[in-house]
Amino acid sequence: MCRGTGTLLKKERLRKVTYNRHIFLFGGSPPFSDYFAEKFAEVTRKGKVAILFLERDGWEDYMSKYASVLEDNGINEFVYLPLGSEPEGETLYVLSSCTGIIIGGGKTELYRRYIVDTEIGERIKRLYHQGVPVAGFSAGALIIPENCVIPPIDNSQNKHLFLQGLGLIEDCVVSVHYTEWKEEENLKAALRKLNLAIGYGIDDEAALHFVNEVVSETDGEKVYRLT
Repeated sequence: MCRGTGTLLKKERLRKVTYNRHIFLFGGSPPFSDYFAEKFAEVTRKGKVAILFLERDGWEDYMSKYASVLEDNGINEFVYLPLGSEPEGETLYVLSSCTGIIIGGGKTELYRRYIVDTEIGERIKRLYHQGVPVAGFSAGALIIPENCVIPPIDNSQNKHLFLQGLGLIEDCVVSVHYTEWKEEENLKAALRKLNLAIGYGIDDEAALHFVNEVVSETDGEKVYRLT
């Protein structure tokens, strides 16, 4: 007897939840803009936020640049997760308990090495698809798309690097510090090489908000769209 099987599957389908997915890309260093801090706090449901960063002297004081504006918007719990070659199980466990993720700025090559194609990267992707918003500042923004394009000014080889990114967004190229680093020609070259239609150049005081992998709004000084 297999009566009821169809009904059970139908009920399971009805329980399926569709999550909105949010990405915030910042062209420069923290803090969040006031507006995007409010938006980020809203979509994290003011829960616990993880900050992934490269450990260096004075990092404890620097974390306040990420946290201060979010605290003003009701987020009161942060976990600071330094990146390294071998993530500890505790790091992955703590990350999984967070309702928001921030990837910091610094050396893009190292952020990519420690996140993309690692257990941490897989955990971030899983959480993102479950509705956990992800924000990236500078290097953190560069590694989030499918194509991680690092300009000569930002890597040890002093040449244009075309690498695999996290893949949270596809079909576009992102450039940070756009005006400061004079990135227009590099962004155009990346579009040609990758045969992609859209490039976003984000200035230091600007940011992009994607909802379900589509640009929803911008904030700050200037964001450029190249096609």
